[in-house]
Order: sequence, then C-alpha cells, then structure tokens
Amino acid sequence: MKKIIMLIILLVGTSTFSQNKNAKASIEVDGVCMMCKARIEKACITTKGVKSAVWNVDTHELKLVYDERKTNLKAISTTIAKAGHDTKEIKATEEAYNKINACCKYRDEQVVKDHNK
Repeated sequence: MKKIIMLIILLVGTSTFSQNKNAKASIEVDGVCMMCKARIEKACITTKGVKSAVWNVDTHELKLVYDERKTNLKAISTTIAKAGHDTKEIKATEEAYNKINACCKYRDEQVVKDHNK
C-alpha cells in the first residue's frame, strides 16, 4: 500500500513539473497592418497566462511566451479569432471579421494589394 501511494505521488509530481511556465511558441496569424498588430497582440495579452506576444506585419508570425499551466495555444488562437483574425488552427467567424476596420480586411485581395504598395 505504501508503495502504491508513493508511486501516485511521484506520478502527480512529475506531471505538475512537466508544464512550462515560460513556454515559447510561434503561430501564423492573418492580418495586414499596424492596426491588426495592435489588435492581435492585445487579444493575446488579455488571455490569462500569456506573458508576451509580438506579431510581425510582414511575416504574419506571432511569437508568444506563455504559462502552459494557465493556457494553451488553442485558447490563445480562440481569443485571436474572437478579435477577428484567422490562425491556421481557428478561423474567425464572419461576425468577428466584419467588426474589424475596413483597412484591416485581410481576406480582401484588394486590401492586401493596397498594403503591399
């Protein structure tokens, strides 16, 4: 019985320490301008457990530092989608997308072309 209890304590302790409080990740997020950058980064930072979020306008790469004990990439992607931006994993609803500014409509080819000039 003592051995079973010790084994359980060992397994629980190991799983607790396997989560990283400063996990780093990079995901792709659609957007076209500095307004998109501000919106994407704000959405991430308001997600509990996200410590740092920096989105690159040119590469669409979002670099994150977050606490795996408090959040995960799916939760962060969901928050970004609610703000109106697509990730590879989760797409923004039409309702959320339509709320972003007209110059930020990254799904519109003409808007993308205008930002590339």
